[in-house]
Amino acid sequence: MKLISWNIDSLNAALTSDSNRAQLSREVLDTIGEYDADVIAIQETKLSANGPAQKHIDILAKRLPGYKITWRSSEEPARKSYAGTMFLYKNTLEPTITFPEIGAPDTMDQEGRIITLEFDNCFVTQVYTPNAGGNLDRLEKRQVWDEKYKAYLVALDKQKPVIASGDYNVAHKEIDLAHPDRNHFSAGFTDQERDHFTALLNDGFSDTFRYVHGNIEGHYSWWGQRVKTSKVNNSGWRIDYFLVSDRLADQVISSEMIDSGKRQDHTPIFLEIHL
Repeated sequence: MKLISWNIDSLNAALTSDSNRAQLSREVLDTIGEYDADVIAIQETKLSANGPAQKHIDILAKRLPGYKITWRSSEEPARKSYAGTMFLYKNTLEPTITFPEIGAPDTMDQEGRIITLEFDNCFVTQVYTPNAGGNLDRLEKRQVWDEKYKAYLVALDKQKPVIASGDYNVAHKEIDLAHPDRNHFSAGFTDQERDHFTALLNDGFSDTFRYVHGNIEGHYSWWGQRVKTSKVNNSGWRIDYFLVSDRLADQVISSEMIDSGKRQDHTPIFLEIHL
């Protein structure tokens, strides 16, 4: 099975805008198409509560033909056109689809952050984890989210093996970002967030990139847009992951970042696994 995960940072902008960034995003979509993945997970769609418009569906069908689509958007009382997730999966696949709510605080359960596909031999689930906020104003609630999400994955794992992907908004180890020394109190690298990610792995899950590549340094999945040279200088963070149940780890064939060219922000990640 081949899977791709990507935080697209606005599906509408990527598909319909004429900006240079949108053109770069469409080039990334074309690159994704070359992988012929069975499942494509997309985070931060930022669509309305009604989901993709027909124009979005038509453009996706043209650029990524042969897929069915399922989605969940942010809905009231959460912010409009915020967060959101989407799966594209091959027409030949017939998963059972759920949109779980995990008992998260605030409006997090209404922000369209999790979709799960159930297949005969595994669950494939994606997440767009809430950011702790620039002033860490959402850190306390983020910690509750982490606990609830871990409990959800563990419950899935008791039924059948799990493949989990998405933007986890945490760099787990110091080797997962370029400048750990200056970011210990930054969202995504606080001790609390890193400890929760460690606890998730300790409850039966493997970080596939580290499983395949060990402690290799300098490989990131996100470069900040506000610093124009962040990608050129490879001043990035690895905050996007493919996790698998420990009992699937030795079946992983490949776990990589996909080259997104000059486009900053998130780059897609790729997993190939023999099930």
